[in-house]
Amino acid sequence: MPATLQHVRLPNGLVIECAEQGRRGGAAVLLLHGITDTWRSFEPVLRWLPPDWHVVSMTQRGHGGSSSAASYRTRDFAADAAAMVATLELPPVLVVGHSMGAVNALRLAIDHPAAVRGVVAAGGFASFSDKPELVDFVQGQMLTLDEQVPRELAESFQRDTVAGPVAPGLLQTMVDECLRTPAATWRGAFAALLDDDFSTELHKVQVSVLLPWGDADAFSPESDQQRLQRQLPRATRVVYNGVGHALHWEQPRRFADDLMAFERSLRVSC
Repeated sequence: MPATLQHVRLPNGLVIECAEQGRRGGAAVLLLHGITDTWRSFEPVLRWLPPDWHVVSMTQRGHGGSSSAASYRTRDFAADAAAMVATLELPPVLVVGHSMGAVNALRLAIDHPAAVRGVVAAGGFASFSDKPELVDFVQGQMLTLDEQVPRELAESFQRDTVAGPVAPGLLQTMVDECLRTPAATWRGAFAALLDDDFSTELHKVQVSVLLPWGDADAFSPESDQQRLQRQLPRATRVVYNGVGHALHWEQPRRFADDLMAFERSLRVSC
């Protein structure tokens, strides 16, 4: 069943673009993309997920076709995700996040635990401001952006997320998608990353967490994966050998298989 694109108005007034597939009543899964991406970041994975899963892939605030906002803190994105769960009347969800979305997924489990039954934090981070290259990138390129994001910047940024081949045309699609995200969101969301230090609260995540990560990831180092595993009470790592940051683009079928296996484990542990 193909995904259906819709726009959902949250109680805070934001209108959120999202794609929905599967049947209501099935396992509820909420997908949160990385910074500057849209719901289409998970499009390569959607086709491999079970048809009886109820899957919602959000375009987060300020990105793509969703409303802009005054703040792009991790807790703001998490509050939107919780509001989406409530507005769509979903049961507790398996929340799957990539990169920034992985952090937002963990924040959702901290701030709104009743909305979450499990977390998949793919290519996640334990912190941001302790990474000199990221700080330089934000201060040197993001905070100085004009009102239009240069295509060459978007292309460079997305190319760096992969280490191997992806489906033909996929990378250009993802470049086009992130260019739908306004420069103001690029500036605001990247700046907010440096202000968010959530590592001291990771112990509050009481649900099971899966940590998929590619060992050729150019953004999130293995040291962060080790910190996440140590600080999260119920975390399991999965390593994709030779795969980059966007592991769900490089190996979407394996990623879907890992989601299905993790979801089965949540049912067993209930």
